[in-house]
Amino acid sequence: MSYSTWFTTHGKKHQEIMKKLTLLSDDEVIAYFRFENMVEKEPDFCPLYKDNKKCHEIELLNCYLCACPNFRFNDKGIAKKEEKTLYSICNIESKDGSTFETKEAIHQNCSGCLIPHQESYIKKYFSREWFEIMKKVHSQT
Repeated sequence: MSYSTWFTTHGKKHQEIMKKLTLLSDDEVIAYFRFENMVEKEPDFCPLYKDNKKCHEIELLNCYLCACPNFRFNDKGIAKKEEKTLYSICNIESKDGSTFETKEAIHQNCSGCLIPHQESYIKKYFSREWFEIMKKVHSQT
């Protein structure tokens, strides 16, 4: 599955959940996206939920900003690095991020980064129009 396909599919799931939460305050929406609640109430949001498995080992994992606003991708490639195509990067160059490389490709590995899954970060950048904002961010890559 390409980054774009995953991003669009995931964004539509996010939008559907947000439609159900229109009467909640921003803080209540953020709390709704806590991992334990999402596993129970939105089991189709993430394939890891069926195994009750977290993508990042953090005590209070929040899934609101899954598809991090700092992750940049282009299915056709962002740049060439020697013989390899760079497909994704971290826009803020998080020290906890790394790369995954194959013979032909370089991809951003965000598994060590917890930044977008912390509620303090989510509150700082919270928007009910998450998917629309993300589409704009990623169309610039």
